[in-house]
Parts: sequence; structure tokens; C-alpha cells
Amino acid sequence: MILNRFANKYWTLLLCLLAMPLSAQVIECIGNAKMVVNNTDTAFVFAGEPQVKSQVGKVDWYRTSDGMLFQSDSEEVYPETGEGLVLKKGGETLGVYYVFDLTKYAPKIDTVDVTPRCRETIVQLHGTIPPMSYKDTFGMPSTLTRRCAVAYTNLGWGEDSWQDSAAVETFTLSTNKMHLQPLYRSSTFTVRFDDEWRNELSLASDSVVSEEAEPIAVTSHVISTTTVRGKKGEKSNEVERPTESTTLSGSAPLEIFFESNPSPAVEFFDWRIYRSSQLLATRADETLRYTFSEPGHYRVVNYVLNQKCPCRDTDDGDCDRDSTLIEITVPESQLLVPNVFTPNGDGQNDEFRVLYRSLREYHIWVYNRWGKLVYESTDPSKGWDGTIGGRPAAEGAYYYVIRALGTDAAKDAEYHSRQAYEKAKKNSDESYLGIYQMSGDINLLRGKNK
Repeated sequence: MILNRFANKYWTLLLCLLAMPLSAQVIECIGNAKMVVNNTDTAFVFAGEPQVKSQVGKVDWYRTSDGMLFQSDSEEVYPETGEGLVLKKGGETLGVYYVFDLTKYAPKIDTVDVTPRCRETIVQLHGTIPPMSYKDTFGMPSTLTRRCAVAYTNLGWGEDSWQDSAAVETFTLSTNKMHLQPLYRSSTFTVRFDDEWRNELSLASDSVVSEEAEPIAVTSHVISTTTVRGKKGEKSNEVERPTESTTLSGSAPLEIFFESNPSPAVEFFDWRIYRSSQLLATRADETLRYTFSEPGHYRVVNYVLNQKCPCRDTDDGDCDRDSTLIEITVPESQLLVPNVFTPNGDGQNDEFRVLYRSLREYHIWVYNRWGKLVYESTDPSKGWDGTIGGRPAAEGAYYYVIRALGTDAAKDAEYHSRQAYEKAKKNSDESYLGIYQMSGDINLLRGKNK
């Protein structure tokens, strides 16, 4: 018995699925009507009294609610709104459909309340929304899915400032309370009902408008600008030199300027700078300028808040502050020394330059074979051009001595004896990290002058 009932329902459902597209073909709607597919059901929404006509001649019309004959041997019927009908001819089911007069289901809304919060905006409808209910072919209650659109003006970030932006959010009309995006500027809210249906049925818009709501939500659009050293594509002996204002990584010192660009309701600012999980600094200004000197992975967090959305959790669980995270990377120091250079004017390797990254202190001395100082500098970006007193130096071997400290060296780092330094490097002594005590030969080869 149970299997037979299941089989009967299965075949009835299959019949309904097959009949769905057929309904529109065998039925002609008199007047404005919109066909709606609701789950597996086919419905027609009219702008006024429902009237349908069979396109296959006279048929028998049965109610889906109780299976009783509604009208026999007829081409046209005027069903009650919300009625479900089955078309049959010669005992064969031609289609199943439901009809509604939309004008009888208009929402009766008295007022609209808008409650701006820190993380959302709540729109509450006060009134009734008549459901478009019917009974399907199994006698089970069902409801047509309806929608409403909430239109208001919010803020959006333009090229360089906050600008008014039209916002529209769509909801299923199954509740009187809707949760929208946070509001950042004062605005009224217009709730429109059944827009798609009413437009196609040439009906006037059905809407209700709220009073103007004032925002409490806060947000920001942080812009980071890095101080550049040189131009992109320009030759340099500094590895990972910041050459673009938009870069957020590179050789130290890495100076970056942060602009919060807050929304109108922001009253307070809270900047926090972390290296890994360690808090390094806090600031309370709208903008921030900071130099990242030591290697590591940094996080800069910008919080914006006001008295209504403070820097704490609220009792109702509304998340209370807006934050922006910027991640920055400064690599470890590096110092590499070549063993040859060719100052012949061909534009290739014409100067004796070190390759470096993230240095905070640097000093180089270059001597000839007799121990005479021929070049000295404290700027790692510059090099020896192979001249002495403005005249080309002789080809051959020269001797350099370099003392340098990387930004990853301890603040109180000191230079040591050569023996102690070599031993520490060999044993990977971390206390010598970022300390460079280097010396060796550099060969000057001119070759053919250009």
C-alpha cells in the first residue's frame, strides 16, 4: 500500500514536471499576466481578475485543492485568485497551473523604520504582507516567492575620495525585517514590492519610503605611499630598492606614508604597527608616516571608530569598529663584493660597487699595492670609478676593507677582531647577524677603451 502511494505521487509529480512548459502552450491568459515558475509549479499572476482560455478547445477544469471538477467542457474560465487548476481532455492531463490577482495581495505597510548599526542597517516594515498561498497537486500548502527591493544612497570610494553611490539590495518577501549593508551617509530608504511583476504587468510601483536615517557606521580607505629611491628600470647596486610608490616591500630604510581617508562618521583613529606578533608602536592621528628599518614581516592595522561604535564589543554582539590591514616585508641585509671591475667607458662594470640591501652603516677603504689609500666612501650606493686624483689608476690588484652594519644587526652591535669575526661566522653565531667585516683583492682591468 505504501509503495503504491509513493508510486502514485511519483507519477503525479512527473506529470506536473512534464506539464509545466505545456501549461503555457495550452493556456492563453486574457489580459495582462506574468507566468511564474515557483519550485515545480507554474503560476500566472494577473493585473486584475484572472481569466484564462484553453488553446486546445473545450476541456474539463479540476481544482488542485480537492480534485473536484471546477467547470466542464469549457474553453474559458474565471477562476478565483489563488486557485489551482488542472486541465484535462478525454481523461488526459494537459496542464497544471495556479492563478493570482496581484492587486489583491499588495502589502499594507504603515511605516518603515531604519536602524543604522555599526556593522549593518536594519529595515523594519510595520504592517502586513498577504502571502500568495495555494495548495499544490498533493494538497500541500505552498506560497509564491515574492521579492522586494530596498533602494538608498550610500558612499563608495571613487578615484581619490568618497562619493555618493546608489545602492539597491533585493530580498525575498518572507519577513518584515531586512538586514542591509552598513550605512555611511544620511539617506532615506525606499522599499519597492514585486518590481519585476508590476513592471511587466504595467502596474504603478508599489513602494513605501522611510524617514531620513543618520549613519553611525565607520569605515576607511587606506592609501599607502612608499618613498621611492630612484626610478624603475634604473641601474642600481641596491637590491630590492623601492622604486614605486605602491610597493610594500623592499630594502630598508623603507619609509611609507599611510592616509586613512575616513568616512564622515569617524571621530577617532587607532594605528597599530606589529612585527610578527610584537606591537611596536601606536598612533592616534588620521595619517601615519613610519620608517621600517629592521628586516621582518610587519602588519599595520588602521582602526576607525566613534563614540557609538567604540573600540569594544557591544552588548548586542554588533561588531563595533572597522579596520584595514596592510602587510609589509623588509628583507634581511645583504652585502656582496665583486673581485674585478673594468673602467673602460663601455657602460658595463665601469665602477667598483658592492651589491647591498638593508644597510644602516657602511664604510669602505681601497688601497693600492703600496698601502696608499686611493678611495674611501660611506655611501654604499656609490662606487670607485678607477681614478686617483682625477687620473686613471693603473691596472692591477687593489685591496679593500669594508665595515658595515645591516638593519638586522643588534642596536649595540660592534666590530670585532678579524679572528673573532671569522670564527663567529664559521659557527653561525647569531650575535654577529648583520655585521660585515670584509676585506680582499679587487682587480682593475681596463681592456679596450670606448
